[in-house]
Amino acid sequence: MAVWWERQKNVLDVTLASLLRRKGKNLALLAVYTAIVFLLASVMFLTYALKREAAGVLADAPEIVVQRMAAGRHDPISLEAAAALEGIPGVQSVRGRLWGYYYDPITGANYTLMVPGEDPPPPGKIEIGEGVARTRLLFPGDTMEFRSHEGRLIEWEVARVLPSASSLVSADLVLLGRDDFRTLFGGDPARVTDLVVRVRNSRELAVIAEKIAARLPDTRTILREEILRTYEAVFNWRGGLLILILLGSALAFVILAWDKASGLSPEERREIGILKAVGWETSDVILLKLWEGLAVSLSSFLLGLGLAYAHVFFAAATLFEPVLKGWAVLYPRFALVPYIDGSQVAALFFLTVIPYTVATVIPSWRAATTDPDSVMR
Repeated sequence: MAVWWERQKNVLDVTLASLLRRKGKNLALLAVYTAIVFLLASVMFLTYALKREAAGVLADAPEIVVQRMAAGRHDPISLEAAAALEGIPGVQSVRGRLWGYYYDPITGANYTLMVPGEDPPPPGKIEIGEGVARTRLLFPGDTMEFRSHEGRLIEWEVARVLPSASSLVSADLVLLGRDDFRTLFGGDPARVTDLVVRVRNSRELAVIAEKIAARLPDTRTILREEILRTYEAVFNWRGGLLILILLGSALAFVILAWDKASGLSPEERREIGILKAVGWETSDVILLKLWEGLAVSLSSFLLGLGLAYAHVFFAAATLFEPVLKGWAVLYPRFALVPYIDGSQVAALFFLTVIPYTVATVIPSWRAATTDPDSVMR
């Protein structure tokens, strides 16, 4: 055991000396390697954190949304349709929603105005999202102007600014009472924008959606799972787009690894020949190069992973935020909850660390199995 430990210690000492002897080359390689891992890991962390954030925000969303379609366009639906849906087995409740879009010529932004299902603001008061408050420089107690469908200017008092924790979906939101909504948009009081359906058993969503379509053939049903899948598809698409943009950097790394695998430098070959000449075995030489490759690849992987974590969760992913989060006049500001997917980290590890380590060992094995005299010559 003591002999084996002494042998391993000698290998580690020579490995450290070899790395320090070519410290300029190794530091340059470490920087490039770290940058590649940093870019790929940043995209991975940001994509999965956004998907998790969207899933958390939509957790309380209604299971089914029913919208009336007229000539392929969304149209207000009668409240009588809600009574027709309440008799479907499995339906817990049906509620009509009032919401619409309002263009603000001052900021050039579109606001989403909605009447909340519970505790709506009193007449003459509104609650606004963090993005609306930021762009219009509004605080509780200030007034905000709107122009009604009749062209009349309306002023409402800001009662509250919605918490920034929900900024992903509430940045452009304005909550108001039912009467104020009708004053602004007009419309038939017997009609609502759409219907939200709550069900008792989530496993029956597809069956209930089919029954709704049968009773109201001029409507479409939107399931909460479909909205989640849409968010995931959007973030996956944007993440894939960033990966394609970074493909040049990834190809540069592949070329670097290939160059490493294509052969050793004369200095490294001479070093291996000397080690063989002084009594080192082939397994010792391979272990030496394995430690060298692991020292560079693991250091780069861990450093790049740490920098990506800090970049995404502490620096708000400054480099990639506009691409993955999207762009708008009312840009949502929210802090991402740190989330790391173990399978993705493992995939990144096997795509970066393993190929480089193997590319380091293979040429070393070839040189170690050659006669020391011919290698040194």
